[in-house]
Amino acid sequence: MVVEVGYAQAWDPEARLPWRPVSVGEARERDAAGLPYVVVYRAAGREAPLEVRLVSWRDHYVGLWVYDAQGRRTHEVDMRLLDDPTRLLRRHTVRWTYAGPETAERDEACPRVTVELFPDGRGRRTEELRGRGGGAYVTVPEVPEEERWTDRPAFGEWPLFSARVHGLAEPLRFETAGADGDGSGLAPATCWRPPRPARPGPISELFRPGVRVTDGYHPEMTVVEPRRIGTVRVPSGLLAVSGPDSDDAGPHITVPVPPGEYVLEEAQVRHTYHCEWRGSRVTRTDTTAVRVRVADLPAASWEMASRPDDDPRLLPEDGVFGFDTDGATGCFADAGAWEQLLTLFERGLIQGDPALGPDEYADINDSMYLLRTRDRVSGGELVAFATTGDGTCPVWVGRSEAGEVVGVVVLVAGTPELLQGSQRLPVTCVGPFGPAPV
Repeated sequence: MVVEVGYAQAWDPEARLPWRPVSVGEARERDAAGLPYVVVYRAAGREAPLEVRLVSWRDHYVGLWVYDAQGRRTHEVDMRLLDDPTRLLRRHTVRWTYAGPETAERDEACPRVTVELFPDGRGRRTEELRGRGGGAYVTVPEVPEEERWTDRPAFGEWPLFSARVHGLAEPLRFETAGADGDGSGLAPATCWRPPRPARPGPISELFRPGVRVTDGYHPEMTVVEPRRIGTVRVPSGLLAVSGPDSDDAGPHITVPVPPGEYVLEEAQVRHTYHCEWRGSRVTRTDTTAVRVRVADLPAASWEMASRPDDDPRLLPEDGVFGFDTDGATGCFADAGAWEQLLTLFERGLIQGDPALGPDEYADINDSMYLLRTRDRVSGGELVAFATTGDGTCPVWVGRSEAGEVVGVVVLVAGTPELLQGSQRLPVTCVGPFGPAPV
């Protein structure tokens, strides 16, 4: 059987077509330089591709999409190049089962199986039975080491991974397709791109009165003056940002700052909407973010805080590092007195210990900030705040032109977008593989 192999700079999954076809020589050059490119495998008489391989070595990524005869993705494999340059981790695999030829690609009603693997041997298998009334089974996958990793072939020597899926048992002969096509213009917005971690969005603008934003639900919201809610003392010089309900031995995230006392703020927006319950228009003011203001300087860049063992090469599209919470609660605290402050938090909030004095535990009213605890010995403090849900909350660190920490922010209501006409401050997002303008 003859399999035609074509190369291109990108792949448009909506049109199911390559964008800007390139010659095998140019593809080889892009491979050596680490630039993104795609490889499309087709069989004669079959409109849909057999599979599409998506490569970007500079992003430590190789993807594989397998298509059925109707042009629907049946398998997606996400492979990552880590410390060993000779092999790839099968980081994430998804398999869809379609009820019939008329079912749309990746339809929400389709049963699917997702397997996530990590280099340390951990993993998770999720079987979603959406087509059978819903529900999901989560188990630990039993994946041998030799299947967890894939050898990295040289350019042009990749096997057809989907041969078994398509039942292609006979010997295969590969022929290179021509590179004819229009190479002009910009790539369509629907084209594949290497997965990128979440970006900070307009964080600085959320603290600048007059800026107009939207959260996708409310068409227009206007930023008002940030609200100051006291201070937090960090005598140890190490600011902890964590979920106080954590089972870990210490805080999830720590950020070095000069020892001192820092202002706590809420970023707020005002918006008007029609209230069906009142039968009239209502104006509300809501909190979008909480901040520890470390210095009175503008942030020239924003970076996502992480722990020493967090590996950005493992993150999916819009993936985040941060602190985990099962109680929709986070906190800013002095990491040097973490254990003592956490004990006071549990005694006050959970146990309701009447022996605690107001200098050790105090509630905060009418704010996203909930309560404060203070360690009498060190003077360190913990201030808890509410988030709008459970899960992992990213922590954004703002830095000045000189690289000094000027603020630490947690978005408590998602990442809003600027509305047209609102001015964006010139800042840089410091990503895992270098700075990028935002």
